[in-house]
Amino acid sequence: MIFSGIQALAGASMEKIALRFEREILSYGALVHEVDQVVAHLVNAGVSVDTPVGVYCENSSATMILYYAVAKIGGTFVPLNAVLTAAEASYIIDHAQIKHLFVDQVLASAAREAVGGRGCQIFDTGSFVRGAQGAKPANTFEGRNADFLIVYTSGSTGVPKAVRYTQDAEFAGNRSLIELWSITPEDKVLVSLPLGFLYGLSTAASMAFQAGAEVILLRKFRPADVLNAIVEHKVTVFHGVPTMFSMMLEYAEQNDLKFDLSFMRLFISAGAPLSRELKERFERRFNKKIEDYYALTEVRPVFGRYASRAVELPPGAIGQAAPGVEVKLMTTDGQLAAVEEVGEVWVKAPATTSGYYKAPELTSTSFVDGFFRTGDLGFRDAEGFYYLTGRIKDIIIKGGANIAPAEVEDVICEHPSVLLASVIGIPDPKFGELPLAYFVTTPGKEVTAQELLAHCRSKLAEFKVPVNFTQLSEMPLGSTSKIDKKALLELWRQTQNA
Repeated sequence: MIFSGIQALAGASMEKIALRFEREILSYGALVHEVDQVVAHLVNAGVSVDTPVGVYCENSSATMILYYAVAKIGGTFVPLNAVLTAAEASYIIDHAQIKHLFVDQVLASAAREAVGGRGCQIFDTGSFVRGAQGAKPANTFEGRNADFLIVYTSGSTGVPKAVRYTQDAEFAGNRSLIELWSITPEDKVLVSLPLGFLYGLSTAASMAFQAGAEVILLRKFRPADVLNAIVEHKVTVFHGVPTMFSMMLEYAEQNDLKFDLSFMRLFISAGAPLSRELKERFERRFNKKIEDYYALTEVRPVFGRYASRAVELPPGAIGQAAPGVEVKLMTTDGQLAAVEEVGEVWVKAPATTSGYYKAPELTSTSFVDGFFRTGDLGFRDAEGFYYLTGRIKDIIIKGGANIAPAEVEDVICEHPSVLLASVIGIPDPKFGELPLAYFVTTPGKEVTAQELLAHCRSKLAEFKVPVNFTQLSEMPLGSTSKIDKKALLELWRQTQNA
């Protein structure tokens, strides 16, 4: 289904540009041709229906070609974020039982370390795709296995959650987004989000291809590159997280840049709350509004503004329910919340995960009658606009990336000199939140903040590493004898006011 969508587009408009990446330009016809050749190469390498294929790379055209090739075979596409350490990648390789891992040169060393002695073949992504040229098409059909995507995201327990998606769900989610944002073949969509995230891979890139739009793909996000690409290609749609918009604004202000973006339709922000101050400053500088969008790795889309409707969102609203989305707001006593009453957001969306891989108990507790419990709190006004007020789950969101405090705490406590550790999120104007650590040493032992910083950097992706480590003589405890994180946050606030 995912592949046949672009195949149909190629049949209708063979020469229409599908993808620009660095110096490479692929039409829809050329994209389908390359996918067919890579399918044959994958089959020869032992990939078949249900085979998990890991991709541990920076953004490239080859990643998207592999995505569609795996879809056509009926395999399982497992993206690994390029910022993951070897230890973090190793967990995913083991958990997903990956036997075919595609990497680029930048991550080749980390990949070899991550694979270790496992029976997992490592392929250079670019070389593999180039080596497929001339391969005879394999006799395959577009498989429809149970798991097309397995995407890993931080969980509140510290163990990454493996979110499963079928091809049907991926296709339905894209279709809903196309309707929400009125995406057409005339659009040019700039993707600088990591393809290792569902936001970059599915919501931005796959959605755009399904609509027949032109995708301009960047290897990674840099403010200058993004702004140059927007102007050069007359981009109409750009997806980002608040931190990206903050960095673009900062770059434009520092260089006193002015832009004519009359061709731009949508700046879309998701992944973390967008502050009113940033939104207003960005809109003054670029003379374009930022559209809020809300979804989770487990359900998409959820809330946004319909591009076809000349209706502005009320101040503070995240949007209306997207096409095909059902929403319940549930109070703590299990009742439906009234208008303007805060409740937990429960969602049934076109793209809803089929569950967590190898975690049936977590799956059963996360769903009620087909509705996913988001852990976020919000309310609805009388006009059907939704507002988010907070979250139940213990997750820090830094620049749109989820950080599980428990995961970071476990790493800190692996240091032989640390007895206890607690990680909290502190507000930050650029990243939204930053992780900050408090620790208590083992009696008779000492450790410095710099030593803990180096320890964490050796085991965690950089975005998860706390920005500061503060030693305490003892941890504040709540009534249940658990560490009182609210007290730690208040302690941090006191130090800021001192």
